[in-house]
Amino acid sequence: MNRICHIEIDEKGLARPTPDIEQERRVAIYDLLEDNVFSLPRKPDRQNPDGPYRLLLAIREGRLVFDISTEDHEKVAEFHLSLGPFRQVVKDYFQICESYFDAVKRLPPSQIEAIDMARRGIHNEGASILRERLEGKAEVDTDTARRLFTLICVLHWG
Repeated sequence: MNRICHIEIDEKGLARPTPDIEQERRVAIYDLLEDNVFSLPRKPDRQNPDGPYRLLLAIREGRLVFDISTEDHEKVAEFHLSLGPFRQVVKDYFQICESYFDAVKRLPPSQIEAIDMARRGIHNEGASILRERLEGKAEVDTDTARRLFTLICVLHWG
C-alpha cells in the first residue's frame, strides 16, 4: 500500500518539452506507476494515512513541491525542497541525454553503451541527492528515486 498510484506534473509556466524529453517523461511515469515504493514516515504528533498516494510535482516560487494526497484526494502532506542541490546534476543530466539522443541516431552500439553508462551514473547521482533531500519527509527506494529524478528534470526543462 505504500506506493504512488497516480502522478501529475504541474506544467504551468513550463516550456514545451522536446519529443525526446516527453518520451523520457512518459516512460518514467509508466515505470513509476508499475513499481514504486513511497511512504510517509510516522510522526509522533500526527498519523499519516497509509497509501496508495497521489503525487503532484510542481515548481513554485523556485522550489520543488511534492503535494501528496490519498487515493480519495484527501490532502496528506506537502513539502517544498530547494532546487539548489539539484541544479548541477540536472544540467549534467541534460547534457549527457543530448549526447545520448544524438548518439542513438548516428553512432555504433558500443559508443552508445558508453554514453548510456555515463547517463546512468549521473541519473544515480540525482536519485541519491533526491533521497537525501527527502529524508524525514518521504521514504523511497532507489528505483523510485531514479524515476522521480527524471520527472524533476522534466520540470527543469527550458
